Amino acid sequence: MLSDAELDETHNPWRVLASAVKYQNPWISVREDQVLNPAGGPGIYGVVSMKNKAIGIIPVDAEGNTWLVGQYRYPLNEYSWEIPMGGGPVELDVLESAQRELREETGLLAARWTRIARLHTSNSVTDEEGFVYLAEDLTLGETEPEETEDLRLWKLPLAEAVRMAMDDRITDGISVAGLLKAERILAARAKG
Repeated sequence: MLSDAELDETHNPWRVLASAVKYQNPWISVREDQVLNPAGGPGIYGVVSMKNKAIGIIPVDAEGNTWLVGQYRYPLNEYSWEIPMGGGPVELDVLESAQRELREETGLLAARWTRIARLHTSNSVTDEEGFVYLAEDLTLGETEPEETEDLRLWKLPLAEAVRMAMDDRITDGISVAGLLKAERILAARAKG
């Protein structure tokens, strides 16, 4: 059993001695902190602060199909299949950002939205907060990709997208987490 002190989630064992922004652009800020670590030793800690929330959407139609977005991911130097996703300004409601991203990348509009996940993408180096929505009752419209996006759209059964997450054909963390949660939620809903 953990003691009350061990269960205290408000205690921060790190002490920041100095902090300086080393780089920033419209999407990120990179900060270097001079710290005392939990054992009291000196060190540095680099933090990437995101200027947007990460937003992922799993659209599911009445037949149990979903849509994946394929694109070449520059930082990875490889092609990636993912759920529709993007960034939403921190000050904007995350649902509004999700609705915009779904429309831009897939042309889909959804009448029913359910937030199914809040997550941190890589909490040892970034403060990025992500949200995943399940989008249902879909109607098809026109896509509106950004100029930096060269996207391919793939409609497939949700079960196949989940298999892709399970066998590492989908490696994006938000996509994997979102697909697995969506599958569980929809299965539980179907059982009543």
